[in-house]
Amino acid sequence: MRAAVVQPSGALDLIDVEQPAPGPGQVLVEADVIGAGYVDVMLSRGEYRGIPGPGSVPGMEVVGRVQAAGPGAPGDLVGRRVLAMPALGGYAERVVVDADRVLSVPEEADAAEAVALGVNALVAEIALRRAGTAAGEHVLVRGAGGGIGSLATQIASARGAEVTAVTSSAARGERLLELGAARIVDRTASAVPDRTYDVIVDTVAGPDAGRYLKLLRDNGRYALCGGVGGAPGEDLLSTLLSDFHKSPTLLAFSLNSVTPQELLRSWQEITALWTGGLLSPVLHQRLALTDAEHALELLERGTPFGKVVLDPR
Repeated sequence: MRAAVVQPSGALDLIDVEQPAPGPGQVLVEADVIGAGYVDVMLSRGEYRGIPGPGSVPGMEVVGRVQAAGPGAPGDLVGRRVLAMPALGGYAERVVVDADRVLSVPEEADAAEAVALGVNALVAEIALRRAGTAAGEHVLVRGAGGGIGSLATQIASARGAEVTAVTSSAARGERLLELGAARIVDRTASAVPDRTYDVIVDTVAGPDAGRYLKLLRDNGRYALCGGVGGAPGEDLLSTLLSDFHKSPTLLAFSLNSVTPQELLRSWQEITALWTGGLLSPVLHQRLALTDAEHALELLERGTPFGKVVLDPR
């Protein structure tokens, strides 16, 4: 089969590799559509913790059909259409994944739309839930034009929150208003918004995170669930402590820590919003797997509004 393998230069090269076989508790999934994310950029650079760049295959989300089950994996998964979330190896025609990291996708659903929700929707939904987001609250989404941010905007709005979306252009702002944002802040025109918020969802981090943290109201919650802007500044903890009297909460969230039960619960919530017309997958571009290197270039530049997906065939 073909897979996009990270070369010593950091570039991706599509080559023939041996098809993997599912081990104990694993299934083999034939990919229909592959999701591309900023984490894949980090992996190709060798910046993803515990994973060497060269020789590895990026890709942590695939929509496809289960072809085979390994020992101890549920046999009734074979033939099922799923969202698969491997730890690695998704930029390939087939991938093995732990059986408890696959979630059912409706047969009638478009595969590209399903993967455009995928990991990003799970991160957005769980981060908002862990932050205790409630109807009537004011929510700020930082990096709202990205894959996680555009979905967090929609999910918070669908649950009755008033959403301020921080993005980088008027055109992106117009699209976010269509997706449910009540207010747009152009980050290129102003350093930080001029209001305060009950919940802040931050997919950017970087040196400005502390300035956004100061925008929390009393008992506000700050959910840090991405880092396209790099590590937060050294002032983050001191900022938190300087506003101690507000009882702020700073939570960091990674999907890697989520139990299979919480993944299933979240995916059921997402699917209900999707099928109910309250959540729309946001697709930026659909590319061939042969263009995987171009996909990473787009992601590194921050060009996409929504999701970039790859077709393996």
